[in-house]
Amino acid sequence: MRFFDRIQEMASLREIRGRAKDNAQFTVVTGRRRIGKTSLVWKAYEDEPILYFFVARKAEGELCEDYQLEIEHKLGIPMMGKAERFSVIFEYLMKLSVERPFTLFIDEFQEFFRVNKSVYSDMQRIWDMYSPKAHINLLTCGSIYSMMTKIFKDKKEPLYNRQTRFMSVRPFTPAVLKEILATYNPAYTAEDLLALYAFTGGVAKYVQWLMDAGATTKAKMLDQIVQADSIFLGEGKAVLIEEFGKDYGVYFSILSAIARGKTSRMEIESVVGREIGGYLTKLEKEYEIITKRQPLFEKSASKNVRYTIEDNFFTFWFRFIYKYNYMLEIENYESLKAIIHRDYETFSGVMLERYFKHVLVETHRYTRIGGWWDRKGENEIDLIAENELEGEAVFYEVKRKAGNIDLELLEQKKAAFLRATGEFQGYTIKCKGLSMDDM
Repeated sequence: MRFFDRIQEMASLREIRGRAKDNAQFTVVTGRRRIGKTSLVWKAYEDEPILYFFVARKAEGELCEDYQLEIEHKLGIPMMGKAERFSVIFEYLMKLSVERPFTLFIDEFQEFFRVNKSVYSDMQRIWDMYSPKAHINLLTCGSIYSMMTKIFKDKKEPLYNRQTRFMSVRPFTPAVLKEILATYNPAYTAEDLLALYAFTGGVAKYVQWLMDAGATTKAKMLDQIVQADSIFLGEGKAVLIEEFGKDYGVYFSILSAIARGKTSRMEIESVVGREIGGYLTKLEKEYEIITKRQPLFEKSASKNVRYTIEDNFFTFWFRFIYKYNYMLEIENYESLKAIIHRDYETFSGVMLERYFKHVLVETHRYTRIGGWWDRKGENEIDLIAENELEGEAVFYEVKRKAGNIDLELLEQKKAAFLRATGEFQGYTIKCKGLSMDDM
């Protein structure tokens, strides 16, 4: 698949490179695994050679040998002697950058935890010593999000706040997914677009796997995902087990419950069979995999809470792949596909709400976007978009089929919202429906 989007990110990276010629720059590139962090950096800097250090899981001396060869190849400068410690190489490069600007990109940076934890304190000392006069453009990124966040945002860590920029790479937006699908399947349908969004969530590598395989329709995507030796089947574990460590079983049970529609803490605990407060906090704050949602204008911070998995792929994976793994163990792929087809309308209905929320966000027209539901569960509004600058609000009902939209009922729910919250007084308020026809 050819490279799509990332225009703003590439512009930022090139701007940072320009700044490094005057002052040393230290950029941390973060984002979930498979999001395309490494590809982004390579694309942004394709116009000139960069030093690329990959932190593999091997002895520090072996890594240093690889890095010395990279320095000689890219900069044309052989290092004197054989370095056994990364600190020696890093100090050499920091000194060199005083006279010669260049870019150093360290990939899988969190793996230094396994190689030699002292690397981080050594880098802090060397950076603080040489960065005032250096002209290095230093970038680090890693695939384990929680560890990368800990390295740079935990006050106890040596490199806390040493970065000059913290760049987060996000999934492709709906507009970009439409561009990609139109490129590979000009005759795509709304169902195909919704499937691509629902199955991949806009994660670059998942989109690439499907497009490269010619899976550009809903049916072909599902066939590609659920088949023997499919990369997608083991992907949830591949991405998350390293994040969660030895407690991954509890986290997986929680995420599986949420994916199946158990969104309150009480409902989740009834499935998991234990108290999960601490786990939910980590999933939200540390791993950033779930989000705690409340109705718009809810005054209590702890009442009427729903938990959701924000990542579409993880929602799909836990809802179907993880739940029905016993079918995969006996290679009954057709039965799993039949279950996905059976439940797809309900699953994709939830994804359609997310899709339109992202579309509304992309417009930059609204100052607040969310949903609303009362505590009794009698009234629920899919989306409310407020423009407080212009005193406007739009209430949306989202359905797969336009014929199922009931605007009269939405007006009743709007009235219940206004009575319960007292908000939007003096606003111009509209009620609208959104369906797959509007994608």
